[in-house]
Amino acid sequence: MNISSYVDEFMLYIRSSRGRSDNTVVNYAVDLSQFADYLEVAGVDSPDALDMDILRGFLRELSGYGLERTTIARKLSAIRGFVKFLVSIEILENDISVGLRGPSVRGTGIPRAVAYEDVVRMLEEGVAGNKKELRDSLILELLYGSGLRINELTSLNWGSVDANERMLRVDGKGDKVRIVPMSRKAKGLLEQWRSETAVRGCGTEENSPLLYGVGVKRLTDRTVHRVVTVAACRVGLLGVTPHSLRHSFATHMLERGAPLRVVQELLGHESLVTTQRYLKITTEHMKRSYMETHPRSGFGGR
Repeated sequence: MNISSYVDEFMLYIRSSRGRSDNTVVNYAVDLSQFADYLEVAGVDSPDALDMDILRGFLRELSGYGLERTTIARKLSAIRGFVKFLVSIEILENDISVGLRGPSVRGTGIPRAVAYEDVVRMLEEGVAGNKKELRDSLILELLYGSGLRINELTSLNWGSVDANERMLRVDGKGDKVRIVPMSRKAKGLLEQWRSETAVRGCGTEENSPLLYGVGVKRLTDRTVHRVVTVAACRVGLLGVTPHSLRHSFATHMLERGAPLRVVQELLGHESLVTTQRYLKITTEHMKRSYMETHPRSGFGGR
């Protein structure tokens, strides 16, 4: 059998037994058809002749056409699946695609969103049992539950908190102040944290730091970063940062139907500067959208 015949077998396999979406099947069919055409021109007709250099040559040719990196990465995924299939049916002895790298798809600078189930594990298991469990739980809940930047979190004072309304006054970039909601869980943690702070003799006046570290000094960005990475590692997640939680906040709200303009307002993006003259979002509108779409909002109750 030639390469094209094995491609046909692989397509039949993923249609019948892998439960992939119709869109994925169509994309794989196109990608592997292109791969088979490349192999035919290169004089490669048998799977036995496949090796890493051939796979790399195909990726270089794709890059030469000016294709988007995400498109090339998708085609690489199809090739990897095909090679693994050839190994599974004992046509190839080894997976020759191991170590094959495509173009980076991180050029946008946007961090990956953490799956909601993984965020929940971080919040519920990532800080459990440590000496600063209450403080660290509050840190994670505010970063994810309110979409705060790390420096916005550390600059919060007790005067920034309206616990009754479950809202925070946040000092954002460019000295711009915005109002954002907090989750029901965050409100409960804040009440506990206020009590613990008072017992420790630390200030809870309006201008006192909401979060403090060693020596009752304002918590540093570095400490917050460490809290997040340690909590992530404890539940088996790597590469999660405070900004990952902020990005996840936005992604999960949008996935659940939140209006894009509301999410942009909650994040305090500078890109709204020119549109705010024409589009005014009331605090009540923001709060209602947050309650309806954020997975930890408490679903509208206080």
